[in-house]
Amino acid sequence: MAKVTVEEASIKHLDRLYEIEMECFEKEAFTRQQIAYLLTDYDSVSLIARVDGEIVGFIIGKIYVSEKSAIGHILTIDVSPKHRRRGIGLKLLWNIERVFRCKGVKVCCLEVREDNVAALSLYQKFGYKKAGRLESYYGNAHGVYLKKVLT
Repeated sequence: MAKVTVEEASIKHLDRLYEIEMECFEKEAFTRQQIAYLLTDYDSVSLIARVDGEIVGFIIGKIYVSEKSAIGHILTIDVSPKHRRRGIGLKLLWNIERVFRCKGVKVCCLEVREDNVAALSLYQKFGYKKAGRLESYYGNAHGVYLKKVLT
C-alpha cells in the first residue's frame, strides 16, 4: 500500500480540494468560495492527504475560543472515492486532533448524515459519541451531532 502523507493545506490547493468536495458531497458540498475562505481563515485548520504526491483527501476544522475553553469543530472531511477504506480518513482525523490539542482544544465536535454508515463507524471507532440528532440538517436527511473529549 502506498504511503499517505499529511500536510498543511493552503489556498494553492483550492482547485483540487473543490474537486474532491464535489466528488464526495455533490449537492451538499461547500462552495468553492466557502473552501477558499476556510483555507485562509486564521481560526481554521486545514490539512491535505497525499498518496504518491497526489492530493486524495482533506479535512478542515475551525477553532472557537470562549472565555472558558477552546472547541474544535470539524467542518468537512473528504477522501476521494477511489482512495477510501485505506485509513486516509483516520489519518486526517488523528492529525487534526493533534493540531487541535496543540492549540489548547479540549473538545472536538462534528456533524454527519444519519445515513452515512461508513462515516459514523469511522467516528465511533475514533472515540466520538452521539450528542444529539439534528432534524432535517441536510435538507431532507437528518444529521447526528458527535463530540469527543480530547485528552
